[in-house]
Amino acid sequence: MTTPSGASPGDEFWRRPPNQPPTDETSQPTAGAGAGDGPTPGATAAGPGGYTGPPPTTPPPPGWRPPVHLQMPPPRQLPPQDVAGMDGAEQQAQRFTYGIGAVVAVVLVLLVCLLCSRVIL
Repeated sequence: MTTPSGASPGDEFWRRPPNQPPTDETSQPTAGAGAGDGPTPGATAAGPGGYTGPPPTTPPPPGWRPPVHLQMPPPRQLPPQDVAGMDGAEQQAQRFTYGIGAVVAVVLVLLVCLLCSRVIL
């Protein structure tokens, strides 16, 4: 929950001095200026020390490029892949995984049966 303006003395540090006009774009336009008129000629942006905008820049001359000192070689070709070998290795790994799972499942079933027989007897 926020406190109303002026409710906390700790907020005074963050307040704008009373003699400065607001410089952000959220402030309301004055009565003489329209919303889309832009800055009026000869007017200061935000008083002394205010932001007047970026400095003007000059574009580089046409055709200007940084100097090229080193030509990179073209990328190398990757070695060909053995698709049949990869498929075989994948199937072998899958069979091994399923075999380990089957052994673990058999051991778990035997343990459950052993525990259930102890409860019944």
